[in-house]
Amino acid sequence: MKFSTTVLNRVVSACAVTGVVTFGPIFTAIAQAETINGAGATFPAPLYERYAREVKKKYPDLGVNYQAVGSGAGIRQVISGTVDFGGSDAAMKDEEIAKVKNGVILVPTAGGAVSVVYNIPGVKELKLSRKVLPGIFSGQITNWNDPQIKADNPGVNLPNQPIKAVVRADSSGTSFIFSNHLATISPYFKGRIGASTTPNWTISNVLKGKGNPGVANLVARTPGAIGYVEYQYAQTNKLTSAQVQNKKGEFVAPSLEAANQALSNVSFPDNYRVFVGDPTQGYPIVGLTWLLVYKNYQNPAKGTAVKNFVNWLLTDGQQFNDDLNYTRIPAPVANKVIQTVNSAIK
Repeated sequence: MKFSTTVLNRVVSACAVTGVVTFGPIFTAIAQAETINGAGATFPAPLYERYAREVKKKYPDLGVNYQAVGSGAGIRQVISGTVDFGGSDAAMKDEEIAKVKNGVILVPTAGGAVSVVYNIPGVKELKLSRKVLPGIFSGQITNWNDPQIKADNPGVNLPNQPIKAVVRADSSGTSFIFSNHLATISPYFKGRIGASTTPNWTISNVLKGKGNPGVANLVARTPGAIGYVEYQYAQTNKLTSAQVQNKKGEFVAPSLEAANQALSNVSFPDNYRVFVGDPTQGYPIVGLTWLLVYKNYQNPAKGTAVKNFVNWLLTDGQQFNDDLNYTRIPAPVANKVIQTVNSAIK
């Protein structure tokens, strides 16, 4: 299963920052105007904003409101039943799925890279090894001129300046993707911080931002800062991304092509739940994002609207993933998901 590698430029509107997007309607099965409401991950918010514009052009009868409030909040609202669908970059755990009284289906919509972004004046290129990166985010490496960082960056003028780590303030799928990779490659990080949507950050003087936009803004205005955001947030905010060492020992910058390489061998099980910890090639900090839809809807019109939206998203909608630097879901997997959704939602 190969992901497309076409990369086009895109502009993220203010809608992605505020976390509110509106989708247009989908197939003809909707007899009258219907609005469905969702909430969750900020990682795919730029993509969902683009879906909103493209779908609305063609189908005028369905509105979709999406609040980008973080994966943890999205999962909680699905469990409580206060939304029509959720969004998460961290696949729901068994115990979370068991709490959803109407049942839940994990619908993969896209994949992408998490950039390690930094603000070191005068340093335009930075390499971070598999030892250094978890060392920074577990508090073992605290200064930019540390010998371990200098060893990977000969000739780079690294300042004698404290490292200011920037992490997420909210429960975050982006945090899960990032911490899951670090926990996979570093036993110390795994034991001290852990892989989670809310990692146990023990770094002194850690800075926290809400959502990908919050982290991006903090890094941009804080000299000496280093943080992690979805790749396009780094692009949009003109942040500098580090090259990260992968399993093959290569230092790789984040890109759609490198994310496709990393995700090319992902195998999707029947529940479509995948955890990508340390891929064998490409850019190593990558993950998937899901819509969380119910199996049963009390309002049949809501169920029809959700089902038609998923059908569009996994067919015509996938063409926009490339434009926005997200990977596509392979067609055989997308078709299987559509069959699952169509048979489950009556």
